[in-house]
Amino acid sequence: MPRYALLIAPSANRVYADAAPRLTVAELSIFGASVLSSPPVGVAEQRLGGVPYVMFEAGLSDADLGYLSNLSSIYALFEVVGEDLLRPVPLSPLASFDDDLITIPKYAGKTNEQFTRLLLNVTLLAGRCDMLTGRVTVLDPLAGRGTTLNQALMYGYHAIGIERDGKEVDAYAAFLRTYLRRKRLKHRAEVHPVRRAKRLVARRFEATVEERQTVTMCHADTVDARQFLRARCADVIVADLPYGVAHGSHAGGARSRGPLDLLRAAVPVWAELLADGGALGMSCNTHVLNRDDAAKVLTDNGLSVVEYPDLSHRVDQAILRDVVVARK
Repeated sequence: MPRYALLIAPSANRVYADAAPRLTVAELSIFGASVLSSPPVGVAEQRLGGVPYVMFEAGLSDADLGYLSNLSSIYALFEVVGEDLLRPVPLSPLASFDDDLITIPKYAGKTNEQFTRLLLNVTLLAGRCDMLTGRVTVLDPLAGRGTTLNQALMYGYHAIGIERDGKEVDAYAAFLRTYLRRKRLKHRAEVHPVRRAKRLVARRFEATVEERQTVTMCHADTVDARQFLRARCADVIVADLPYGVAHGSHAGGARSRGPLDLLRAAVPVWAELLADGGALGMSCNTHVLNRDDAAKVLTDNGLSVVEYPDLSHRVDQAILRDVVVARK
């Protein structure tokens, strides 16, 4: 059976770079159990010439290579020839835009781009959508400045975001408009209010790109989402939960809620927004939100938690991030 060496992509975040080989092993096993024609065997971390690789054996079809091209930390793939030769294997990642759509935005608190892709990948693989060919709609109900939305656009999907902080919504709208103009991509973009019974319930930024993709960012509280989004509008929901009480959501002027309180209030709404057969993936800081407590909220709302390999990793001294994925 052919043997392969997967070169890990460099990361600007040193802590995440240290965890990337282990996370890649876990992600590769998830791909193998869900979409590859046969699971890779002998998967292990190894350093070649002082550089981290993930080594494995597999019989890879063209379709398999299409899936593996989108691993979150893949930089290059080689077939091992003999004892010490590496033959490059062509990759074909999903890329509807240039990768600067992901890399240009820089701001405090931005979620690591490789982790954003990892979280989206493992959630896609838990649901009914084919990540390579499906017409997928991704919803991020805690969208921030839209890192997940941009990754969804990169994959060729439709994207919906909800963000309570109006400044974040405005920053994302300004960035995307500028990006599309600079790239000379045909698009329409506008902001308009959403009213129900003559009451303002949200402010919506909408953009259509090349008549093939749409992205929507709503300035509103995620727990109010059913007032401006229809049921079952999303095939995949991906959320990076707040890492501490100070970052909680607010509703109706209430005090800041902790992550577990936010989850209890929001998951019933998110479950309504998720299409049948879809999947919800979320990351959380286990120092402030126990993984089992998060999983219980999902199961209490009719979702089935998917058993995945360990994807936990340290972000900094105060944050130990883990991933929970559930299927509807």
